[in-house]
Amino acid sequence: MSIELPEAIILAKQMHEVLVGKEIESYHLQNFERMQKVGFLNTNIADFDRLINGKISDVRARGNTIRLELDNNVNLLIAPEYGGEVFYNKDDKKSSSKYHLKISFFTKSSLTVRIKSMGCILALNTDELDDSYMYKRDFLSGQSPLDEEFTSEYFSRKISRLKRNLKSILVGKDAILVGISNSAFQDIIYRAKLFPKKKGIDLNSEEAGGLFEAIKDLVQERLQLGGKIQFLDLYGNKGKYIPKMGPNRKDTSCSDCGTPIEKMNFGGGQVYYCPTCQEP
Repeated sequence: MSIELPEAIILAKQMHEVLVGKEIESYHLQNFERMQKVGFLNTNIADFDRLINGKISDVRARGNTIRLELDNNVNLLIAPEYGGEVFYNKDDKKSSSKYHLKISFFTKSSLTVRIKSMGCILALNTDELDDSYMYKRDFLSGQSPLDEEFTSEYFSRKISRLKRNLKSILVGKDAILVGISNSAFQDIIYRAKLFPKKKGIDLNSEEAGGLFEAIKDLVQERLQLGGKIQFLDLYGNKGKYIPKMGPNRKDTSCSDCGTPIEKMNFGGGQVYYCPTCQEP
């Protein structure tokens, strides 16, 4: 289950409430070799030593990435974007044994981070952040659907110039937005009643406005409902948002028109859609 912008925001807010002011006593890494080999974790494990005795001063998220800022110029980046779990444990002794990184605080509480698929755990000095792909992608580029600057006028103007399909506009390294992955994309274009392969330049003003509203509505609903149903928050509570379109709609019919839901391989993944409501 991908952790997209809404879930990252939920985790960051919860961590900010409970972790700011806590000082790190120790850390433990396990089963991290695969992640390290593909660049998802520091090449030099000793980099994590910099966390010790650091006090967490801020936690915030943008896109799919969560940044924990320490008072000693050290940062911990967590991006469990293609599946992961981040849990806070009031009693360190009762923490989950399934993790890649465990941080123990002097308060005898702990934080565990587990990456199930693709994602990263990086300990970086502040002057190293700009060299991190995840940080540059989510904090230094693109527009977030939660930014004040993300308006209907801005979005319509931006998208009307693009000759690319909607998926490449909203998802991936060249996307104009941060925090939207394939899961949210399918839900968004179904809400907007747009065909997955439609190009930005081909949208009329009504369609562009509908797409903007679909993005805003999706993000707000997932925030209000605690994330998607497969998501577990910082305390293990399950999200309540059920996607309107995606793999969960396999072998079902459209709730609006009754047409059987179809699937296509597109843009490096599978996209579910209604051939009637989202006709080409």
